[in-house]
Amino acid sequence: MLAQADNPISQDLQINENVSGTLVNPVGNDSSPLVILIQGSGPTDRNGNQPFMKNDSFKKLSAALAENGIATFRYDKRILNRKNKEADIRFDDFVEDASAALSYFQNSGNFKRIIVLGHSQGSLVGMLAAKNSADAFISVAGAAQPIDSIITQQIATQAPGLTENVQQTFREMRENGSSSNYEPVLEAVFRPSVQPFLLSWMKYDPMEEIAKLEIPVLIINGSNDLQVSEEEAVALQKAKPSAEMVILKDMNHIFRKIEGDALENNKSYNEPGLPLHPDLVPTLVEFIKQL
Repeated sequence: MLAQADNPISQDLQINENVSGTLVNPVGNDSSPLVILIQGSGPTDRNGNQPFMKNDSFKKLSAALAENGIATFRYDKRILNRKNKEADIRFDDFVEDASAALSYFQNSGNFKRIIVLGHSQGSLVGMLAAKNSADAFISVAGAAQPIDSIITQQIATQAPGLTENVQQTFREMRENGSSSNYEPVLEAVFRPSVQPFLLSWMKYDPMEEIAKLEIPVLIINGSNDLQVSEEEAVALQKAKPSAEMVILKDMNHIFRKIEGDALENNKSYNEPGLPLHPDLVPTLVEFIKQL
């Protein structure tokens, strides 16, 4: 374990107009490593919460890492800023925000190592931000496939009769920049205001991007993750053979240990009192300690 810290200092920081977050710094550790935490998809705040969904996943992770002498910075996604309209946001904006946070702390000179940790959608964001200047990268529940492949598979599982229409819509988006020929039931996925964002996301292949990293890489997935299967972690590790991969038994998408059924798994997304999976923080600390 790294040095213990009893009373970490929590400080809100405004890095720029789009990056507002919280730095948690262990007391009495002048050269602690820093982990920049990057959120998953949706309107997710610095604590890992969304409207009507509170589990404090990143808040708990930040506190646990501080107890082990590791500083963290976690921030709200720019989609939460009302000035940023959905139709104007692109995937590269998220990369720009992560890169801004990374540059800010590198320029501060206050941390001996800076590690980027990306969760779910944030895994790909983190890969792209980390490749230039981070000391290490951690993917938690990161997908290995491009987003259009993932969406197609998800819909094929839930509504097989829509698969061909989904494939056609993605083809038209690639060829023409947009599509209006999707079934009405798919409006939530392909509404015109979100298509530019999807297009900007589709241009990246996580397996290609992780292979470009020339820094230590840790890939983590839970065996009870309903959103990202452990096969995605296996594929990422295949693309980056030097990466360390850990599959945490019974961990779900929001870092909890769930031994029950899907109902219990889904309920945990609104149960902030549940503890983190007992092996998650030790796995992270061990990797960071070895850098």
